[in-house]
Amino acid sequence: MELKKMPYELSICKVKGLCPEVLADEFFFIGKTDEELSLVCMTEHAPLEAEERDDGWKAFRIQGILDFSLIGVLAPIAAILADNQIGIFAVSTYNTDYIFVKKENFDKALDVLAHAGYSVV
Repeated sequence: MELKKMPYELSICKVKGLCPEVLADEFFFIGKTDEELSLVCMTEHAPLEAEERDDGWKAFRIQGILDFSLIGVLAPIAAILADNQIGIFAVSTYNTDYIFVKKENFDKALDVLAHAGYSVV
């Protein structure tokens, strides 16, 4: 399975609303529930007025389009990283999964995954 490094430094935020600047970026995620509005965005455009904000994240994605019938794609990655004391934040889209790790653990995460047989590009 191929993992692609994303070139952005990212922030995970809890916000009250969304600013147009963030929505113009090529990379962001929005999650809304009855309890919160969450935003993952490039750190350079993270809203200063965020209720809560955690900077210092990097990400990689599972390359290709993952069929919904596939089982156990994300779990082995999460287990390998957990076994190496690396916490994750994961987001799934219609096509694939994105895994976020703190930037100080990013290179180690990719190294242990490569050692486990994943191809990193």
